[in-house]
Amino acid sequence: MKIAIASGKGGTGKTTLSTNLAAFFAENEELVLVDLDVEEPNSGLFIKGDAVKTEEKYKMIPQWNQDSCTLCGKCQQNCNFHAVIFLKTQVLVFPELCHSCYACSELCPTGALPMVAQRMGQLKQIKKEKLNFIESRLDIGQEQAVPLIGQTLEYIDQNFPKETIKLLDSPPGTSCPVIEATKDADFIILVTEPTPFGMHDLRLAIETMQSLNKEFGVVINRDGIGTNDIDNYCTENNIPILARIPNSKKLAEIYSKGELTYKKFPAFENELQKIKTYITNLKIS
Repeated sequence: MKIAIASGKGGTGKTTLSTNLAAFFAENEELVLVDLDVEEPNSGLFIKGDAVKTEEKYKMIPQWNQDSCTLCGKCQQNCNFHAVIFLKTQVLVFPELCHSCYACSELCPTGALPMVAQRMGQLKQIKKEKLNFIESRLDIGQEQAVPLIGQTLEYIDQNFPKETIKLLDSPPGTSCPVIEATKDADFIILVTEPTPFGMHDLRLAIETMQSLNKEFGVVINRDGIGTNDIDNYCTENNIPILARIPNSKKLAEIYSKGELTYKKFPAFENELQKIKTYITNLKIS
C-alpha cells in the first residue's frame, strides 16, 4: 500500500505528519518512509538510524557525435522539449531541457546522438528498527525532479514487498513532481491549514487528485487558527477530515529542534491513531 502525503503549498506540515506518522506506524510493523521532495528533502532531519545503502542516480542525455552527423536536422524536428537545436553547421544539446525520451537518438539516421549517462542525484537508505527511510536528493544545478522521483519509486518497488506500507512524503504544489510522486499511490493525505492561502491551494490539490482519480482525505494542521472555510468545504463536498493537528507553540518548539513530536504531545499522538485506523481500514483494489 502506498500512501502519499501531499499539499497544494509548501509549509503546511507534510514533513511533520510524514515523519511522525511513519515512526508511529513503525512501533508495531515494518514501514517505508520515502522523501520524494528531492529538490529539498528534509525528512532526514528527524529520522536517525543506520546507513544501509547509497546509490548514485543517473539520467540519459544525448551526446552529439560530429563525425557521424550529416546535419539533416531531424533531431530538432523530433524533440518536443527543445533540448536539441540544429544550427546548420552543428547540433547543440541542452541537458537541462532533455526528458530522456530517446526520440532524437533512436530516430537519428546515422546514430550521431548516442545516449550517455549523466549523474542527477543520490539515493540513501537508512534503517531504524522497523522503519526504513529512503531519501533522494537532486544535485545542485539539476533542473528536473521527475526522473529522480521516478527512479526512487522504482527502487522501493524492487526492494520492499508489495504488502509493506509505504509513506510517500511528496513535493509541495500541484506540478509535475507531485503528479509523478502520487500517480501510483493508493491513497492521498492532503495536509492543509485553516487560512485563506490554505483553502485556495487545497482546492488546487483536490482538483489535481480528482483528475488522477485518486481517493483522498484531509488533515488540518495548525487547527484552531484562521477560519472554518476548510471544514465547510469538506462537509459540502463529502471529503473526509482524517485528523486535526492542534496549533501549539510547544509542538513547534519540539519540531524546531529536529525531534519527533508525537511522543511528547499526546493530542498529536491521538490524531495519528485516527489516521492509522483510517488507513488500516482502507479497501485497496
